[in-house]
Amino acid sequence: MGIRVRRGPLALTFWDEGGEPDGTRVAYAITKRVGGAVERNRLRRRLRAVFADLASHEAGSVPAGVLLISAGPEASGRDPEELRNDVKRLLAALDTRRRGEAP
Repeated sequence: MGIRVRRGPLALTFWDEGGEPDGTRVAYAITKRVGGAVERNRLRRRLRAVFADLASHEAGSVPAGVLLISAGPEASGRDPEELRNDVKRLLAALDTRRRGEAP
Protein backbone atom coordinates (compact mmCIF):
# COMPACT_ATOMS: atom_id res chain seq x y z
CA MET A 1 0.00 0.00 0.00
CA GLY A 2 1.30 3.41 -0.92
CA ILE A 3 1.15 6.76 0.80
CA ARG A 4 -1.75 8.90 -0.40
CA VAL A 5 -2.07 12.67 -0.12
CA ARG A 6 -4.47 15.19 -1.61
CA ARG A 7 -4.16 18.95 -1.96
CA GLY A 8 -6.61 21.03 -3.96
CA PRO A 9 -7.55 19.39 -7.25
CA LEU A 10 -4.57 17.00 -7.18
CA ALA A 11 -3.98 13.68 -5.46
CA LEU A 12 -0.80 11.66 -5.27
CA THR A 13 -0.09 8.04 -4.41
CA PHE A 14 3.55 7.19 -3.66
CA TRP A 15 5.28 3.82 -3.55
CA ASP A 16 8.86 3.65 -2.33
CA GLU A 17 10.61 1.10 -4.52
CA GLY A 18 13.86 1.40 -2.53
CA GLY A 19 15.75 2.12 -5.74
CA GLU A 20 18.57 4.47 -6.59
CA PRO A 21 18.11 8.26 -6.14
CA ASP A 22 17.18 8.92 -9.79
CA GLY A 23 14.70 6.06 -9.87
CA THR A 24 11.59 8.24 -10.06
CA ARG A 25 8.69 7.16 -12.23
CA VAL A 26 5.60 9.33 -12.61
CA ALA A 27 2.23 8.28 -14.05
CA TYR A 28 -0.83 10.45 -14.55
CA ALA A 29 -4.49 9.51 -14.09
CA ILE A 30 -6.61 12.16 -15.78
CA THR A 31 -10.26 11.11 -15.89
CA LYS A 32 -12.86 12.01 -18.49
CA ARG A 33 -14.46 14.33 -15.93
CA VAL A 34 -11.63 16.77 -16.75
CA GLY A 35 -12.80 17.05 -20.36
CA GLY A 36 -12.15 15.66 -23.79
CA ALA A 37 -8.93 14.01 -24.92
CA VAL A 38 -7.37 17.32 -25.96
CA GLU A 39 -7.99 18.89 -22.55
CA ARG A 40 -6.80 15.79 -20.66
CA ASN A 41 -3.60 15.59 -22.71
CA ARG A 42 -2.97 19.32 -22.24
CA LEU A 43 -3.28 18.94 -18.46
CA ARG A 44 -0.99 15.88 -18.53
CA ARG A 45 1.64 17.85 -20.46
CA ARG A 46 1.35 20.79 -18.06
CA LEU A 47 1.76 18.51 -15.02
CA ARG A 48 4.69 16.71 -16.66
CA ALA A 49 6.39 20.08 -17.27
CA VAL A 50 5.88 21.15 -13.65
CA PHE A 51 7.36 17.91 -12.30
CA ALA A 52 10.31 18.08 -14.72
CA ASP A 53 11.00 21.69 -13.75
CA LEU A 54 10.84 20.94 -10.02
CA ALA A 55 13.09 17.88 -10.40
CA SER A 56 15.72 19.84 -12.31
CA HIS A 57 15.66 23.12 -10.36
CA GLU A 58 14.75 22.07 -6.81
CA ALA A 59 16.89 19.10 -5.89
CA GLY A 60 15.15 16.60 -3.64
CA SER A 61 11.67 18.03 -4.18
CA VAL A 62 10.52 15.01 -6.23
CA PRO A 63 11.24 11.79 -4.30
CA ALA A 64 12.65 8.61 -5.82
CA GLY A 65 9.97 5.97 -6.22
CA VAL A 66 6.72 5.61 -8.11
CA LEU A 67 4.26 8.51 -8.17
CA LEU A 68 0.69 8.33 -9.45
CA ILE A 69 -0.78 11.80 -9.94
CA SER A 70 -4.57 12.15 -10.19
CA ALA A 71 -6.22 15.39 -11.23
CA GLY A 72 -9.77 16.59 -10.83
CA PRO A 73 -11.65 18.84 -13.26
CA GLU A 74 -10.62 22.00 -11.37
CA ALA A 75 -6.95 21.40 -12.22
CA SER A 76 -7.41 22.20 -15.92
CA GLY A 77 -8.59 25.73 -15.09
CA ARG A 78 -5.53 26.57 -12.99
CA ASP A 79 -3.03 29.07 -14.34
CA PRO A 80 0.61 27.87 -14.50
CA GLU A 81 1.62 29.40 -11.16
CA GLU A 82 -1.42 27.97 -9.35
CA LEU A 83 -0.76 24.51 -10.80
CA ARG A 84 2.89 24.70 -9.78
CA ASN A 85 1.89 25.74 -6.24
CA ASP A 86 -0.63 22.87 -6.08
CA VAL A 87 2.12 20.39 -7.04
CA LYS A 88 4.56 21.89 -4.51
CA ARG A 89 1.94 21.65 -1.75
CA LEU A 90 1.23 18.05 -2.78
CA LEU A 91 4.93 17.12 -2.61
CA ALA A 92 5.31 18.92 0.75
CA ALA A 93 2.37 16.94 2.14
CA LEU A 94 3.96 13.73 0.87
CA ASP A 95 7.26 14.64 2.53
CA THR A 96 5.44 15.28 5.81
CA ARG A 97 3.64 11.92 5.61
CA ARG A 98 6.86 10.08 4.75
CA ARG A 99 8.57 11.52 7.81
CA GLY A 100 5.67 10.29 9.93
CA GLU A 101 4.38 13.68 11.02
CA ALA A 102 0.69 14.52 11.25
CA PRO A 103 -0.60 16.23 8.05
